[in-house]
Amino acid sequence: MDQVDRILQQWGRERPDLDVAPMGTLGRLKRLADHLSEDLASGYRMHDLTPAGFDVLATLRRAGKPYELSPSALIAWTMVASGTMTNRLDRLEDVGLIERRRNPEDGRGSVVALTARGLALIDRVIEEHVANQHRLLQALAPDQRAQLDDCLRVWLGMFERVEAPDSA
Repeated sequence: MDQVDRILQQWGRERPDLDVAPMGTLGRLKRLADHLSEDLASGYRMHDLTPAGFDVLATLRRAGKPYELSPSALIAWTMVASGTMTNRLDRLEDVGLIERRRNPEDGRGSVVALTARGLALIDRVIEEHVANQHRLLQALAPDQRAQLDDCLRVWLGMFERVEAPDSA
């Protein structure tokens, strides 16, 4: 029995007329997301990164050589507002992990690129991050993870489009 079960029991006693089963699912997801977010963030903090900074560096890294994207592509991939992205980029540029430069294909635009230091850092951090993700999921057997992924994909599809943003 977990904390959510106890909450559901209380509601069942106080409001037996309500079907609170969805509260159990959503409550467990919320509590689990909080635990996972904190655990993942502690790994980023070991490298003086925030989850937001990690997200930008990882997005640039997985874009492939030359590890650069336009600001609009970064915004689309990370799903944040323009002002939020500007603040993230300012912080990462201040510590030398990214640089902004003119887009060679469009002199009016710019690109955001990993510096050599940023590339070395994200390559190190992503290895630790993936190992940590494996550790966090070790309580689930591979078939349970696959089933959970299938269910979550269907559910997430209610809220998100399937198309990926352009990479450039």
